[in-house]
Amino acid sequence: MATRVATDRSPPDDVQSVSDLTSRVKEQLETRFADVWVTGEVSNLTRASSGHVYLSLKDEVAVLRAVIWRGTMQSLAIEPGDGLAVVCHGRLEVYPPRGTYQLTIDRLHAVGTGTLEARLRRVHALLDAEGVFAAARKRPLPEFPSRIAVVTSPTGAAIADFLETLLSRWRATEVILVPSRVQGAGAAEELAAALAAAARLRPAVDAIALIRGGGSLEDLWSFNEEVLVRAVAATPIPVVSGVGHEIDVTLCDLAADVRALTPTDAAVKLVPDARQVTAAVAGLGSRMQTSLARRLEFSRDRLTSLARSRMFADPSRLVRERRDAIDAHAIRLRRLAGVVVERSGERVAAAAARLEAGSPVHLLARGWSMTRLEGHEAALKSTAGIAAGDMIVTQLTDGRLWSRVERMTDDAIGR
Repeated sequence: MATRVATDRSPPDDVQSVSDLTSRVKEQLETRFADVWVTGEVSNLTRASSGHVYLSLKDEVAVLRAVIWRGTMQSLAIEPGDGLAVVCHGRLEVYPPRGTYQLTIDRLHAVGTGTLEARLRRVHALLDAEGVFAAARKRPLPEFPSRIAVVTSPTGAAIADFLETLLSRWRATEVILVPSRVQGAGAAEELAAALAAAARLRPAVDAIALIRGGGSLEDLWSFNEEVLVRAVAATPIPVVSGVGHEIDVTLCDLAADVRALTPTDAAVKLVPDARQVTAAVAGLGSRMQTSLARRLEFSRDRLTSLARSRMFADPSRLVRERRDAIDAHAIRLRRLAGVVVERSGERVAAAAARLEAGSPVHLLARGWSMTRLEGHEAALKSTAGIAAGDMIVTQLTDGRLWSRVERMTDDAIGR
């Protein structure tokens, strides 16, 4: 006899709804994972218009959704970005409408320095190709600035060191502090805005100092962000960048017009040393005094020499000498003028003689005559164009003869 086996079970009386189950999961999960650290690579990062940042953390086999609320962003040590390896602290939270969970991040750090350095190299290569770091675009600092803007945190040690050094060197410069955060997510944008505000100050400042104390690569990362580096390069006023310690070099240092090793060094580069200026002025005053003394001595010797000269001993003698010279020149000029007039007269007489020799009147007086056709002024030089019966007029020295041509021959003179 076959035995019948039941293949289904009846639901129990305590069946839970989706909401109930999700609430239990939420309670258990959020209680157990309220304080967790997790490491992974940032991907799918999205910035919402509300200011919240949504991202995923992934490793080789899994992906974890995460969120950073707007109020938390400014307290982060570093700005998150796709491809950045990070270690995060936060708590797991369940989102019931979707039945999903996510990590709510309240702290975020880069894992080591490898990923930051790789990101730094990429940004450097990009900006270097555009000429942002070119030496040709660097501008000199004013020798004696009257107004300086300092962009930094108002509560950090950097501003204290900067002001102490500046005031010990030179007190004739007005300093305007333009406050900004210098570390954490969003600090780069805030610093860039502060630079723009410093450039708009009126009266205009002569230079801008961008300074921050030392720290790790992560602490100084805002000064490697592309947005701030471009802002430094675009500032219309010379910028001195003094970020970190002597060994720290940020992209802002490379883009600035002058790189200072530290905030203290930035003050040194911006203003002169009053003691050196005072010493230089004293040296110039001493040199001027010596030069004036020498000039005075030279002038005194010159006056003494002039006082002993003949001009001052007998002033009328100079007048007599000049008058005698003028008389001698006058005599020479008269002599030269006579010679010129005489030679000119000879040249005129010779020219007149030549004119007289070639004068038609002179030729007629020697027995020559001039013949022309009646009614014409030109003298006849050839029989060409003359016909028998033409009336001709012959000019003699004492009158004219009218004749009629009877015949012509071609007997030329000299044949």
